[in-house]
Amino acid sequence: MTVDVAIVGAGLSGLCCARELTERGLTVAVFESDDAVGGRVRTDVVDGFRLDRGFQVLLTSYPEAERVLDYDALDLRAFSPGAWVWTGSDFEVLGDPFRQPEQVLGTLTASVGTLADKLRILRLRQSVTRPALDELWSRQEVTTARALRSRYGFSERMVDRFFAPFLGGVFLDPALTSSSRAFEFYFRMFSTGQATVPNLGMQTIPEQIASTLPDDALHLRQPVEAVDASGVTLASGDRVQASAVVVATDANAAAHLVSEISPTSWRSTVCLYWASDLAPTHQLVLLLDGTGTGPVNNVQVMSAVAPGYAPDGKVLISASVIGAPSMSNAELDTAARRQLEGWFGRRVSSWRTLPAARVPYALPARPSLEPPELPLRIRDGLYVTGDHRRNASINGAMIAGRHAAETVIRDLA
Repeated sequence: MTVDVAIVGAGLSGLCCARELTERGLTVAVFESDDAVGGRVRTDVVDGFRLDRGFQVLLTSYPEAERVLDYDALDLRAFSPGAWVWTGSDFEVLGDPFRQPEQVLGTLTASVGTLADKLRILRLRQSVTRPALDELWSRQEVTTARALRSRYGFSERMVDRFFAPFLGGVFLDPALTSSSRAFEFYFRMFSTGQATVPNLGMQTIPEQIASTLPDDALHLRQPVEAVDASGVTLASGDRVQASAVVVATDANAAAHLVSEISPTSWRSTVCLYWASDLAPTHQLVLLLDGTGTGPVNNVQVMSAVAPGYAPDGKVLISASVIGAPSMSNAELDTAARRQLEGWFGRRVSSWRTLPAARVPYALPARPSLEPPELPLRIRDGLYVTGDHRRNASINGAMIAGRHAAETVIRDLA
């Protein structure tokens, strides 16, 4: 086989790279070792329930997602803005006053933070939504924890009870050591768009991108053994010639194929799933643990937000645990149920356990500094792309894929 560009990996970056290249008239072959597209954006179907591999959302204001995806075809279903925060005895509401005026009073009186903290959220929102988007990535970089306390003046109570579980769930980093640039970018996305999931699961996102490729472009269950500037060698021993090769895997897999790439450390998560006949709440909102007692950081009634996640008449509940706990899945399930009985009462004991999703390699743990993008051209004819080259998000993965394609096109021209 001979193609213009061989791509290793059919995650979001690889698919977006292939999409851009084929739209420009180049022939492409995408090789994926797994049995389906998506990389870390995958959904398993168990007894009619759709179980994403880790709790993920698509923020509709992601610029690259808006450019690439057909939101209507994805049938996106939105979470309500804001969150409910468990304080140890009850839930308190932190709503978005711009989109939920009916929740202004409850938000202002919530003990999660002070009244001044609620006003500081408005200042934060203005700070991240008014400038041009590129300006956020050029601001002085500190940790998110320092930005919240020093740059924006939030109280310890507000940081511990709201931002630590909310942003900790986004970054899988409850200590909030992640980049303030990434935090301000995400807060802008949450403030200007909606947090959504496709009605049939997150995997429909990469599947939609893959559907735009020529029929002969995608090769599943085809692991790649070696790459160089003139093509790839498959694990089967077959050789594919190409004018350019793009490695669109995670950083560790890329390091196995490309000597110039270093492996990265990872942030992990476990997503617990339960089936029920009755929903613990009908609110379409993120439920956060404001006490820090764990193990659960946040809970979502997925079928309330997106009915397609569960069979008719059934309810799907998910809970996110940050990190890689040493407990077995059964032990973790027991500990989580014990915690959530305080939230929802005895009904928790009737939930049926569904397979948990352990995701040891959920997000690349980028160093504190977040440059706009690491180099994509490694040497003549060989390129590396992925969210580890830009920033750890759906948007970052998609942009890095397109930029790799654009770099290849310029070089081949």
